[in-house]
Amino acid sequence: MNKLNELLCPEAGVRDEERVKRLIRDCEPLMQDLRTVRSLGLPDCYIAAGYIRGYIWDCLHGYEARLRHEDIDVIYFDPRLCSAERDEALQSRLIEESGNPRWSVKNQARMHIRNRALPYTSTADAMSRWPETATAIGVRLTDQDELELCAPYGLDDLLCMVVRRSPLFTDQLYYLERVRRKNWLQDWPLLTWITD
Repeated sequence: MNKLNELLCPEAGVRDEERVKRLIRDCEPLMQDLRTVRSLGLPDCYIAAGYIRGYIWDCLHGYEARLRHEDIDVIYFDPRLCSAERDEALQSRLIEESGNPRWSVKNQARMHIRNRALPYTSTADAMSRWPETATAIGVRLTDQDELELCAPYGLDDLLCMVVRRSPLFTDQLYYLERVRRKNWLQDWPLLTWITD
């Protein structure tokens, strides 16, 4: 059974989480990036957002993995050390080690300031306030080489290719403009966009 058929007609009993993990394991560049991030030893840390979402949507559309993401979002939660300078140093280290300039590192323990919100309590709490439910997805590689997912809204919208505003993201106009600007409906024509 090819990858697209497996996603659209999964084997009986295969959970959504396992389907996503299988796809991620099949992408060696993503697995290498996960190994690189693991080496940082950051708490509550994931590669998240567009890299993961776009790769899964490519698979669901039957595309070869295009890895067209603008950046590799590394998010973590460490309230003890939350300076922007630390994130910049970590980002520089990742760029130097990988030769890839697209790394973006953000400690979610300080992102509430930029977003004018109450302090977040964890990486998952911060992700639950991102614009779209399907974007609120993170993956990490444990020391035992197991994949762990962080998806505060579950995997349904990601796997059903639904673009929906996250319940805790209240700026509907920003959400609508963001989806239009990103051209997701052109890139992934099987998406369903819920505008309210």
